[in-house]
Amino acid sequence: MSTPAPAPAPAPADLDNTEPRTFRRATLDLGDAVLRPWGRADAEPGPVLDSLVAAAADPLIALWNPLATRDPAAALAWLAAREDSWDKGTAAPFAVLDAADGALLGCVNLRWTDRADGLAMIGYWAPPAGRGRGVIGRATGAVTAWGFRTADARRIEVAHAVGNEASCRLALKCGYLPEGTLRASFRFGDGTYHDEHLHARLATDPEPDLAPWQRR
Repeated sequence: MSTPAPAPAPAPADLDNTEPRTFRRATLDLGDAVLRPWGRADAEPGPVLDSLVAAAADPLIALWNPLATRDPAAALAWLAAREDSWDKGTAAPFAVLDAADGALLGCVNLRWTDRADGLAMIGYWAPPAGRGRGVIGRATGAVTAWGFRTADARRIEVAHAVGNEASCRLALKCGYLPEGTLRASFRFGDGTYHDEHLHARLATDPEPDLAPWQRR
């Protein structure tokens, strides 16, 4: 007589058992800011599209996070690519918006680098309106926790140019431990290959204390 096969173990909370390690659209509420998925709807004429075009010309963004959004047509193509990545579950690009007036405060993007192995990378940028408020740090922390919880990421990395000290401080405050220097790792907006600092968090690492950044 055959023995019944054991029942499969239950999937972790919030995971789709048929398509593991897939980023699914979500809105994250920080109180003073809202994170929502980038998409083609943002191509409608208005302050968000205008801010996205303006961000491409900001000197710090142009150096450390070059954006292909220099005009409305280019921004539309950029937004379409962001929406496609959500459709495929390969990346989770969030617009960070002021909860009061909808102004663009920045962007946080989580993407798979080795989906089968649960390895992802996170990046972030902010125009002048989003700097010095702590909101991008809290947004990065929220997206990190969301990626671990809902998509079964096991390790998330941050790589930033050694000269980008603000990005380094943010990574450290968000619990991303320094792991070394990648030499001549990436060509940035100045056309030069820069060394990068590598940081990482594991799903098993403790949550950082982001309270000092609350509503600054």
